[in-house]
Amino acid sequence: MITIYGIRNCDTMQKAIKWLNAKKVKFTFHDYKESGIDKATIELWLQHFPLDKLINTRSTTFRELSDKEKAVIIDKAKAIALMMKCNSLIKRPVWDLGNGKFFLGWDEAALTRIIS
Repeated sequence: MITIYGIRNCDTMQKAIKWLNAKKVKFTFHDYKESGIDKATIELWLQHFPLDKLINTRSTTFRELSDKEKAVIIDKAKAIALMMKCNSLIKRPVWDLGNGKFFLGWDEAALTRIIS
């Protein structure tokens, strides 16, 4: 089963959920604003995505960080701690497609090829 991670009120997440429902794809949604996100999950994602891609540097949350906080994202352990604290920093959605396969972000054409 597919699990998508994100924030319920995010426009991109809403597109992804609507798309999955229209395709009648079974999925689980993990809202990390409500349920949080743990270190092990972020570490797993970092085995599949570079740190600079997993952190959404275009987000309002990132722009509101102090220069000191922004500087820690080059250190993996500190970046993980920051993502756990400020989970809005994580690019959305993160797709766990099962069987060790992951996808980051929203690309309808790519997802159609992967999921169909």
